[in-house]
Amino acid sequence: MSSQRLGVLAIYLSKSKLEELSYFQRLSKEGKKLGVQVEVFSPTDVEADNSVRTLTYDAAHGRWIRRRTSMPPVIYDRCRYKAIANYQMLKAFRNRHAKLTFLSRPLANKWSMHKILSENESIRSYLPVTVRFSSVQELLKFLKKHKLVYVKPKSGTGGRGILRIEQLDHDLYLLQGRNQQRTIITPYRASEKQLLVKLHSLKLSPDYVVQQGIQLKLRDGRVHDYRLLIQKNGQGEWEVTGCAGRIGPQRSITSNLHGGGSAVSQDKLLAYRFASSEKTETIKQEMNSFAYMLADFLETKFGKLCELGMDIAVDPRGEVWLLEVNPKPSREVFRRIGENATYQKAVTRPIEYAVWMLKQQSRKLETQASEDLDLMD
Repeated sequence: MSSQRLGVLAIYLSKSKLEELSYFQRLSKEGKKLGVQVEVFSPTDVEADNSVRTLTYDAAHGRWIRRRTSMPPVIYDRCRYKAIANYQMLKAFRNRHAKLTFLSRPLANKWSMHKILSENESIRSYLPVTVRFSSVQELLKFLKKHKLVYVKPKSGTGGRGILRIEQLDHDLYLLQGRNQQRTIITPYRASEKQLLVKLHSLKLSPDYVVQQGIQLKLRDGRVHDYRLLIQKNGQGEWEVTGCAGRIGPQRSITSNLHGGGSAVSQDKLLAYRFASSEKTETIKQEMNSFAYMLADFLETKFGKLCELGMDIAVDPRGEVWLLEVNPKPSREVFRRIGENATYQKAVTRPIEYAVWMLKQQSRKLETQASEDLDLMD
């Protein structure tokens, strides 16, 4: 058995199927190389005496093995909430096991996050104007001011339930979007009066935010953005692992891979949009420096974090915008574009950071024991 253990907190999609199991398999293989046993479990696998039924991957036989064991000392939380019941279950787990070492902390919903990020003057300039939905009439005023807006559920993920509304002419508007199942809604062209009727029928609530739209359409009409991954390395320091472009399918308003988007290298997508290599290099440098600034700021607000996925837009002028930040990012985009070394690094870094955390923990205990002995003398 490996000398060190890393618990991975996950959610069941069904009674027996865990989310992200293929990622956990890869994590287990990389963990073994570093002397770390990866143990996957859900809060529902914890028993009354705090023993836990974990899954460990047996690479020799290509299968997962369930074992009853003690709680792993370090926890890598990969739970995506999706439902309020999951959020409450995970919050209860964290409260009950507050003494465990967690690699990261949950962040806030879109609206709370916007308010927190707006506190920082340097970060504020990268944020699209965002307001909480109050009424259809206020939404229309906001749309007339910005000409393009996105309406998003404040706690949604993966492009679910997002609307894009654009003013095309004096009395002509285009409504596009995805429903809660990520299915593309048929584009709807409407006059102001028709749009008002349609928006009323959608029963929007203060659980939605309204955001200034950034022009993200390519020449073929498809939207695009960039996914930047920044992670803690084996020295406990932030490092940009990589950045890749994402292009949505036809008629889609989002570029998420889960919603049918395709991946392309950052260099290729930037070069497609900007002729000057000097310009693209400047944009890349700005993305990276912003990522470090954002990661450092979020730790001052939420505590220690392990990794962040940042959805970044670059408008036609080359201005950089933050669309969203995710504390439990996927790394699939790098595998899709054939950047296997980046993908490998993206998988390995949480384990390296966990090993570093365990070492810090061990040193702290040794120092405490030494101080206790000194007091006894």
